[in-house]
Amino acid sequence: MTDLVVRRLLVDMEAPIARHWCGGDAFRTALFNALSMSFPVGEQFFIDAVRNGFKALPAERQDPFRAEVQGFVGQEATHRRLHGLFNSHLERLGLVNEWAGRATQRLKLLDGLDPRHALGLTAANEHFTAIMADWMLRNPDLVGSDDIRLSTLWLWHSAEESEHKSTAFDLYQALGGNHEWRITWFRRVTMIFLGDTLRQTVDNLRRDRTLWKWATWKSAATYLFGKRGLIRQTYKPWRAYLREDFHPRQQESGLSQRWLAEHSDRYVPVGAAA
Repeated sequence: MTDLVVRRLLVDMEAPIARHWCGGDAFRTALFNALSMSFPVGEQFFIDAVRNGFKALPAERQDPFRAEVQGFVGQEATHRRLHGLFNSHLERLGLVNEWAGRATQRLKLLDGLDPRHALGLTAANEHFTAIMADWMLRNPDLVGSDDIRLSTLWLWHSAEESEHKSTAFDLYQALGGNHEWRITWFRRVTMIFLGDTLRQTVDNLRRDRTLWKWATWKSAATYLFGKRGLIRQTYKPWRAYLREDFHPRQQESGLSQRWLAEHSDRYVPVGAAA
């Protein structure tokens, strides 16, 4: 089991943010804005899935998971709150969050199903966030901003996603979730996640009036497929999830520990949530 510390980030998310806060780059800003728009709904679903999965365990098997589940819930609740504040700034900039509404309706389809389905979906999403987190921590300049609050927000979030990437996966396995359904949910999540990311990013660019600018498309090509491109560098770790012997802890975690150690002045540990 993993000891998960809940941290209070020492940033003021009430102050306004710049329209192109991510290095002045319209595409990068639109992409990260799109991801943030998905977080409040997604993080709440993950919290509920892990809580319900934990409750579904026989009482005698709950103790090894108890502290980790509490830490997971605390970390995700903090992410949800801060990205909710971030998203409020996006609304004031004229952006419209259509992803959240689609996700809310889609997730209702799991109501009443075996809790392993929600855990399988959560584990798949957590793999996406973990490999993207590792990429961000490996390439912090590509997430950089003149506004240190925002660089801190995204890299702190990345570090904690890497920390708790095994929680939903381990609960799924403990409840007897099988490889076939794990991969079924992973394939579905891949298609839905990529589709929603593309739709929301394009809409953000359209509302920003930068969709058809050459600089936008050039940035997109480099950022996604260049030497340090997001898709180029995350494809292999994405594919690793398909292996029957896969476990999230087989993948990089050192960058998370290093960032948290080197930036301890930017947060205060507050312990695990109840």
